[in-house]
Amino acid sequence: MIELGSPGLGTAPLAGLYEPVDEQTAHSVVERAWALGVRYFDTAPRYGAGLAERRLGAALRGKPRSEFAVSTKVGRLLRPGKSVWHGAPQLVDYFDFSYDAALRSLEESLERLGLERVDIALVHDPDDHYEEACAGALSALTRLRDEGAVRAIGIGMNQAELLCRFARETDVDCFLLAGRYTVLDRTAATELLPLCAERGIAVIAGGVFNSGILAGGDTFDYRSAGPDVVARVDRLRAACGRWDVPLAAAAVQFPKRHPAVASVLVGCRTVAELEEDMRLLELELPQELWEQLA
Repeated sequence: MIELGSPGLGTAPLAGLYEPVDEQTAHSVVERAWALGVRYFDTAPRYGAGLAERRLGAALRGKPRSEFAVSTKVGRLLRPGKSVWHGAPQLVDYFDFSYDAALRSLEESLERLGLERVDIALVHDPDDHYEEACAGALSALTRLRDEGAVRAIGIGMNQAELLCRFARETDVDCFLLAGRYTVLDRTAATELLPLCAERGIAVIAGGVFNSGILAGGDTFDYRSAGPDVVARVDRLRAACGRWDVPLAAAAVQFPKRHPAVASVLVGCRTVAELEEDMRLLELELPQELWEQLA
């Protein structure tokens, strides 16, 4: 299993997800993360139409390359269009899981990052493109891994079911699983995580706040949370409250308790958010709480 520091920093918020983030703030978040010991950074061409990669690369410039790991993604290329990301270039992403597109995507990512290599290359959201992703993008990444151009390859998705198929049928090193192994949504616990533990596939847990509902927001899976979700969150918050523990602390710590999870990603748009997440990660939570949440 690959070794990654935990937590890692997810860079989508730094590229204008939901609201604008200026250049200096984005740079300060990465710098502060580095000062706090974060050494794993995840990005993708889709995040801000390349803006996240550019900002991350600029902030890491001058840092010892052997001391940090970067993951980015293939499967989406960029073309001119009206971006929905605040402050991003006028580009939109589109799916292309072909062999040549994966190589082109990674080359363009390296140029934006200003790096000679990334450590992990992931196929991004191949939900409806399993066959093409296997024959094209994943085949290209396998070649790059065999040549030593990347350390590890895998898949990044918001669902567990298809990742189980990738685990059984392909030779991958890791999965980035967003939102499906959280204190609220444990979909991956039944089949995917045991399968990954058995096969030595490292799981990087993203979306630990389920897009906000576990951190005091009102969105779940990027849309307004329904009453059933709100009720479940209220029960979780009440359970944490009995031990005087913030629900957000349980949320950010929960995924790493599983042996298959190698790292937990936090996505922060300000230094204050980052520092709060790091504080929550360091809180000592009672074993009785974990037993109750289980």
